[in-house]
Amino acid sequence: MSRQRCFVQTGLFVMSFLPLLLFSGCKVGPNYEVPEASVPDQWHEKAVQGLEDGSADLQTWWAVFDDPILEGLIQRSRAENLDLQIAYFRIMESRALLGVASGEYWPNVDGTGFYSRSRPSENGLIAPFMGGSDKTNLHSVGVDASWEIDVFGRIGRSVESAQASMQASVEDYRDVLVSLYSDVAQTYITLRSLQTRIQYAQGNIKLQSDTLELTRNRREVELAPELDVQQAELVLATTQSLLPRLRQLESRSVHRLSVLLGQPPTALYEQLSDATGIPKVPEQVAAALPAELLRQRPDIRRAERILAAQTAQVGVATAGLYPVFSLSGTFALRSQQISDVGDWGSRAWGFGPAMRWNIFDGNRARSSIKVAEARTEQALADYEKTVLLALEEVENAMVAYAREQERLKALEKSVRAARKSVELVKSSYEIGLTDFQNVLDMQRSLVDQEDEMATSRGLVAKALARIYTTLGGGWSVDATQTEVPESAQQTSNTEQ
Repeated sequence: MSRQRCFVQTGLFVMSFLPLLLFSGCKVGPNYEVPEASVPDQWHEKAVQGLEDGSADLQTWWAVFDDPILEGLIQRSRAENLDLQIAYFRIMESRALLGVASGEYWPNVDGTGFYSRSRPSENGLIAPFMGGSDKTNLHSVGVDASWEIDVFGRIGRSVESAQASMQASVEDYRDVLVSLYSDVAQTYITLRSLQTRIQYAQGNIKLQSDTLELTRNRREVELAPELDVQQAELVLATTQSLLPRLRQLESRSVHRLSVLLGQPPTALYEQLSDATGIPKVPEQVAAALPAELLRQRPDIRRAERILAAQTAQVGVATAGLYPVFSLSGTFALRSQQISDVGDWGSRAWGFGPAMRWNIFDGNRARSSIKVAEARTEQALADYEKTVLLALEEVENAMVAYAREQERLKALEKSVRAARKSVELVKSSYEIGLTDFQNVLDMQRSLVDQEDEMATSRGLVAKALARIYTTLGGGWSVDATQTEVPESAQQTSNTEQ
């Protein structure tokens, strides 16, 4: 009869907990909704100086320069860059944290075991009932289990937050990828620009050396004063002084590219020693529409995922106002004699529901909700700011590209005029139709204008690369998996 009563009580207990199991799908706190961002329909510089609306190939934007060396450097950076490896392992970390949060859905089961030897006091309360002060042994082995029933969604909101945080780490990886490609391209263009400036400087040094030789010859036959010789030496030495500084900057660019590729600073000297010229810019390039920024820019996507994660934390904090329901149980085999532990009669068990509800905590739970809400508002403001900054960066890049092209066209005309003027003034000086000061002025002007033209060509190419970078180029929105650096993948496989 007692066994029937036990079955009835157990059945009633299970039936009483079924409503809680059915109700466990509830989640307190706000449900996340993606915020609407206001973006313009078109760019302000949409059809100026080679920019046109269209579907830009953002994933491999560097191909517009048609430079095999640049493409090779970018491919190597994706495989070997250390910043990219760090970002990849941040994804691994966030995925593991998601596993930690998801694990709370499941019961917690612990194996237990202990041995104790005890002797009750002869003068204590237990002694009369224990038959004196005999020593006793107790051997026990078993399992303890507990399971929190997620009635009000605390665990669900934690998982939701961890999931969004993991997605934010993926976007952080993509942001590092975009920045890496930009750094490689910008540094490579800077290097080629410096090499071109060095070539122009060397050409002007040759021209000015010939002029110095001319003035010395004229001085020997008393057709030119010593002042002309000294002024020619001054101009030549001034131009020669440009080379060490340009060489220094050239070396720094090579060092930077090597480190971006995860190599020692001097690793790329042999490959990049030949001056192949500044990458050429195509006549027309397509620029993605502003609305595509929200899908393409990793920093915007990351800010949105951070907002989602923080919104879920409001639900986690709100769950602190509600009771926590759990099931717990234990089963053990206990005996005074170790030889009897395996007997069925040594079994001991117990299970039952539990409820814990915080009645008073000094208003900590409600304050925690306010903290989570304030952080959510911060995340929303940060998302809106990120969108605005992205729009600003694109507009600035487009303006820089358009205006620098205008400047380059003017400098090209200036260089053509300066080169012709140098030829004419030198001929006039040789036949005595002009003084030497005009020769010096034209040669100095040619040095300045050629140097500015080379710099401007580099700035145009860098501005175009900057446009693609600010549009979030370097990865595909349609990609189903994150591109993993080969070295990081090898390290991960080795650890496994």
